[in-house]
This record gives sequence, C-alpha cells and structure tokens, in this order.
Amino acid sequence: MQDPIHVVVVDDHNDIRDLVRQYLEQQGYKVSVAEGGPAMRRILERQVVDLIILDVMMPGEDGITLCRQVRASGDIPIIFLTAMAEDTDRIVGLELGADDYLVKPFNPRELLARIRAVLRRATSAASARPILDRRIVRMGHWKVDLGRQEIFGDDGAGIPLSTAEFRLLKVFIERPGLILSREQLLDMTVGRTADIFDRSIDNQISRLRKKLEENPRSPSIIRTHWGGGYSLCTEVAFE
Repeated sequence: MQDPIHVVVVDDHNDIRDLVRQYLEQQGYKVSVAEGGPAMRRILERQVVDLIILDVMMPGEDGITLCRQVRASGDIPIIFLTAMAEDTDRIVGLELGADDYLVKPFNPRELLARIRAVLRRATSAASARPILDRRIVRMGHWKVDLGRQEIFGDDGAGIPLSTAEFRLLKVFIERPGLILSREQLLDMTVGRTADIFDRSIDNQISRLRKKLEENPRSPSIIRTHWGGGYSLCTEVAFE
C-alpha cells in the first residue's frame, strides 16, 4: 500500500493550521503542522515531505526566508499563503521558487485543487528527468546548463536564472517553435490557470529577454504572437 502524501503546514496562527490539517486529513493526506521555521526544519530532518504550505507573514523567520532555505537544499513543492493580494507580492513569491500561492482568506477546496495541480506538475517533472540528464542545451548562440540553471554566451560567463525564469525557459526548450499562450505557460510552469489580471508570465518573459536578447525591445529568440502568446524561435540541440 502506497504511503499517503505528506503535507507540512507552516503558519503561526493555530486556527489556520488546524483548519488545513483537519480538511486535508479528511482527504487522505498525512499532515504535519509547524508554527515557524525551527519546527518546520525538525520535520524536514526526520521525515519525507511531499509538499509545504507556507505562510508568508510570520514573526521571526518569515515565509520568504524559509522558502529560500528550502530551495537551497531541495525542490519540495511550496504553496505560499499570503494576505497580500498585489501582483508584485505574488510574483516575488514565484520568483523565489514557490510553486503557487493562495490569498487569505481562502476556501479549503481551492487549496486542495492547488495542491493537486502542484503535485501533478512535480510528478510530471520527475517523469521527464531523463531530459535533465543531458545537462547542456545549445539554444542559438547560448548554452543552457540545466543542472546549474545558468546560461552561457560565447564569452563563457555564466548568467544565473531564477527558479521561475528557468522553469519558463525549460518549457520553451522542450517545445521550440510552438506558440504557447499565457494560460498554457502558467499551467506548465506553476500548475494553475491564469486570471485576467495575472501578468506573471509577461514579467518573466521580460526578465528572460533582458538576459537572452541582444535587443530586448526587438526580440528574436522569444517572440510575441499577438493574440496567441509566445514562442522560442531558435534551434535547440542537446549536447
């Protein structure tokens, strides 16, 4: 019999921890709770964890600090809980390596849907691991180091990519020439659908272009298709 999926809920509010724990346990998940960073680290040291639900605003070590710590040592999926609804706050969370976010107050059923979507994407990424074994990809005049999440030009100098930028570029590398909508890119990178005000993909495209394009205002590598989305318009070869 397969072990249940283990979710860790990190929040300094006991009522939120209990609400999420009780609901997820009813859905068949194994749930551990932590009121902050020290308790979370003790759980990670002793148990296998499949996903972390992480509150952003906590006293002492906040969720952003804890997200950085988790990302420095592994790739456990993370969903942020945030009381901040501004797009910039959401984008910052995704740039740091969170897989998704949910704004408080939230419906537990929506949280469950986000968990399932993130875990599906994580499982899909794990099944595609053989691609990552080929660590260097040539993309036009760039080389992409898939292990180190860096790109290299002809001068050999490495340019690091954020987690969000790397996920997006990897989607393009796996589908060169294919026009992908914002909704498709968001689903492939963070496992959720876009709302009408979601500009996170556009912001990530802009950041990638600043690193990849000779002239970001007139891009030739990642092109915009008005009404359609974006595509990678350069040859891709694995080394």
